[in-house]
Amino acid sequence: MRSPKLAALELKRFGRGKLPRAALAALLLLPLLYGALYLWSFWDPYGKLDKIPVALVNSDTGATVRGEHLTAGDDITGELLGSKTFDWHPTSAAEARKGVANGTYYLSLTVPSDFSRQIASSSGKSPETGALKVRTNDANNYIVGQISRSVFSEVRAAASAKASRGFYDNIFISFADIHGETAKAAKSADKLGKGIGKAKKGADDLAKGLAKAKEGSRDLKSGLGTLYKGSGTLKTGAGGVAGGTQSLSDKVNDVAAKVRPFLKEHGKEIGDVSQLVADASRKASDNLDTLPETTATAAAKARKASDDLAADHRTRCEGAVPAGPDCPALKKSVAAAGTAADVAEDVNQLVKDHTTELDALGGHLDDLHDQAVWLAHNAPHLDTDLDTAVRKVNALNSGAQKVAEGAGTLHTGLSTAKTGASDLDSGVGKARGGADTLGGGMYRLVDGSGKLSGGLRDGAAKIPDYGEQDRDDRTEVMSDPVRLVNQAVHKAPNYGTGFAPYFIPLSLWVGAMVAYMLIQPLNGRALAVGASSWRIAFAGWLPVAAIGVLQTLALMAVLHWVIGLQMVRAAGTLGFLMLVTACFAAIVQWLNARFGPAGRILVLALLMLQLTSAGGTYPVQTSPRFFTAIHPFLPMSYVVDGLRRLITGGGLGPVWLACGVLLGYTAAALALTAWSARRRQVWSLNRLHPELSL
Repeated sequence: MRSPKLAALELKRFGRGKLPRAALAALLLLPLLYGALYLWSFWDPYGKLDKIPVALVNSDTGATVRGEHLTAGDDITGELLGSKTFDWHPTSAAEARKGVANGTYYLSLTVPSDFSRQIASSSGKSPETGALKVRTNDANNYIVGQISRSVFSEVRAAASAKASRGFYDNIFISFADIHGETAKAAKSADKLGKGIGKAKKGADDLAKGLAKAKEGSRDLKSGLGTLYKGSGTLKTGAGGVAGGTQSLSDKVNDVAAKVRPFLKEHGKEIGDVSQLVADASRKASDNLDTLPETTATAAAKARKASDDLAADHRTRCEGAVPAGPDCPALKKSVAAAGTAADVAEDVNQLVKDHTTELDALGGHLDDLHDQAVWLAHNAPHLDTDLDTAVRKVNALNSGAQKVAEGAGTLHTGLSTAKTGASDLDSGVGKARGGADTLGGGMYRLVDGSGKLSGGLRDGAAKIPDYGEQDRDDRTEVMSDPVRLVNQAVHKAPNYGTGFAPYFIPLSLWVGAMVAYMLIQPLNGRALAVGASSWRIAFAGWLPVAAIGVLQTLALMAVLHWVIGLQMVRAAGTLGFLMLVTACFAAIVQWLNARFGPAGRILVLALLMLQLTSAGGTYPVQTSPRFFTAIHPFLPMSYVVDGLRRLITGGGLGPVWLACGVLLGYTAAALALTAWSARRRQVWSLNRLHPELSL
């Protein structure tokens, strides 16, 4: 009898009564208990989070920032209540603690009383971190606590971004303020440059004026030197004349009685001396005539030079114009020029004050000249007019003494004037040097002010000046600079779809395991008649494989049309699952055929090993080393990977690999089952009296 016929005979046993038929129906629907019910219960738990009661406590008292009242706590709680993330229950802190402790609430979120103040501090001098407080109780539910950590991380990120916006907005406003102030500084630097330019022009004019003043002071110094030298000559000559006339007068008066013979004898000599006196008095009178004009010119030039220096000092160093680096030196030059001008004016005033005396002295000199000329002309005749001569000699002596006295006073005054003129010339020279230095410094200042102005304009151009819209755009980016763009390739639409590749093979394995509790792995009649071991193996495998196909169809129909499982490759998924159920049936058959009743325990143990090492929930890399070691050697590992690609999409490489592995396991299991059938055809004492029976 062939294997299909033997398999059909095995299935016919389930049609001989109500109970067998009910057992077969239950066997067909058994995978639904593991596959459909499990997936249904876990289908979309994250979509039902709004059913989880959570306490929400808002203790925030608010804060004032730049005159505006900030209520960050109200903003956050308002957004949470509108988000429907959880079933939020606004309550007090005490009620929240009590509710989390007794299970009324799975967890609580508390906004502390100083939350707004801490948020506002981000834009102040002492920023603080705002803290949202979450209270969980794993005794209520561990998974809810894990979910809440993910949800509240998003809440914290949103709150942090909102707090950062105020901080960065202040930064951008500060940029705008700095930009404005730098622009103002650039304009001020332009004005400063213009002012320095004017000051440079004034310094150049000052240098030119001081050059002219230097020429005047040099002329004054030279003129006063000449005048001083002439006054010295005048003093010496006047002294000599005074001494001569005094001697002459003394002699005339002492020897008046004897003068007549003397005059008669020395008339010619007296004439010659008188001529010398006339010449000397004429020269002195000429010098006295030019003295007032010379001193007045010198005083005027000195005063003009002093006034020019003072005017330049006021232009350069006083008023709104900033003082230059050479102002101290210029101020000293002004003082020196003023002193020299005062000395020149004093000399001039001295001459003016003694105009009468000088006029008188000039008159005396003229008289002396006239008398000397007369005496020179009349000396040969003095003996005839002795009395007249004596009077003339006495008058001459008196005039000579006055001239000598005036010449001494004039020489002393001109000495002081000469010293003042020398100081004036030296001071004007220094002032001119200072003015030249000042001009060079002004040139450098003009260049530096231009660079300063240009640098400030360039700096202002580089400093951002953001408007309100620009600030909003940039603060939004900087407060949340990195966003997670979650691009899921072949995304599972819900939790149940993601776990379907795990629960479906579990249900098919359980279906095959229970099927071999009702169907013999090896047909006893075929064993008794000595049928081929391969035929016996196929005869025991085909009915369970057929039942597995029906189980697969029933399970996938319920998952697709009732629960809503969507498959990218529906036909491929069904074909692949038929191969899966064939493989599982072969493995379970071999374990039952080889080990008998103990094989059922091995089937269950093998199921546990596959479930823990297949990576159906967490990645297998997160499991202990034992499970990662057995992962590549168990068929369910490949089944899970293949179903993920068939249900959610992706490359078919893992599917073809899984098909190869399943075909290999199926062939190997059938071969081992045939070998076990061959052994079972030999009866032994253990078969007649097994040690374990289930």
